[in-house]
Amino acid sequence: METPVLTIVVPCYNEEEVFLETAKQLTGVLQQLQKEKLIASESKLLFVDDGSRDRTWELILEESEKNPLITGIKLSRNFGHQRALLAGLQAAMEYSDCVISIDADLQDDIQAIREFIIKYWEGFDIVYGVRRSRSTDTWFKRATAQGFYRLMQKMGIALIYNHADFRLMSRRALQELSRYDEANLFLRGIVPLLGFRSTQVLYDRKERFAGESKYPLKKMLSFALDGVTSFSVVPIRFITFVGFLSFLLSSIAGLYAFIVKLLGYAESGWTSIMISIWLIGGLLLMSVGFIGEYIGKIYQEVKRRPRFIIEENLYSLRMKTNQKERIHL
Repeated sequence: METPVLTIVVPCYNEEEVFLETAKQLTGVLQQLQKEKLIASESKLLFVDDGSRDRTWELILEESEKNPLITGIKLSRNFGHQRALLAGLQAAMEYSDCVISIDADLQDDIQAIREFIIKYWEGFDIVYGVRRSRSTDTWFKRATAQGFYRLMQKMGIALIYNHADFRLMSRRALQELSRYDEANLFLRGIVPLLGFRSTQVLYDRKERFAGESKYPLKKMLSFALDGVTSFSVVPIRFITFVGFLSFLLSSIAGLYAFIVKLLGYAESGWTSIMISIWLIGGLLLMSVGFIGEYIGKIYQEVKRRPRFIIEENLYSLRMKTNQKERIHL
């Protein structure tokens, strides 16, 4: 196998506090891999600016002029982490043999990248970075994360436990991923569906180097809901089951009330009536909400709007220039 061209895709949103350190550390990793001849000299760091409001893009431009390994893509606005990541993956697919995605906060262990490449040399198309433990998380975050994975498993969604978006994918895996042309992106659920030969690399997650997390509780809950409603109809079936159970219980209660009435023991039951009304009302609202989530996703899909818009693409320009230089040589 020829020495592969690697692109490391790093989505960025307001990451000026950590960008320079991230660029420095990842540059060191690339240089070491090139020195060991594990990757080709054309390998790059691709930073994807997801509509940052700070100086992230300016820093990407400055570093790309100083460091030939660094390049970038600027999206026209903030499209969200998953779409920014997809933009980088699709841009890198054309010029790379394999692509590694990693967040900019340096919490994922960059030393595991070498193990990813070793696994790629062994013939794996997908390599998942999996956290060895969640000892650095708060009790609440650890409990909710574990609960989320268990819930997804019970719904039949094949997620890799304790894996986020730190992974390697080969070119053919990326080509198949690009065929999933859906607006509601949940890459953690889509990638395992590809079915190519895969493996895992365990690592210890670190504390964020600088800045604030871009995934507060509200976004985490929204992300989890997207994952559930994008890959499973179990919630809809659960609503159907609850509706059937309610009908059954109501029929039994109605029969009991009719018998009591015939026997002359009927009494006013204001409390039980009110509890029943509130219970049924809550179930109805919850059901409408779940159904609305699915209808909303259908609405987004049928409009077929672009998932992201690229405003500037330094990466393609640089890679095309490199190709022309090699042809002339």
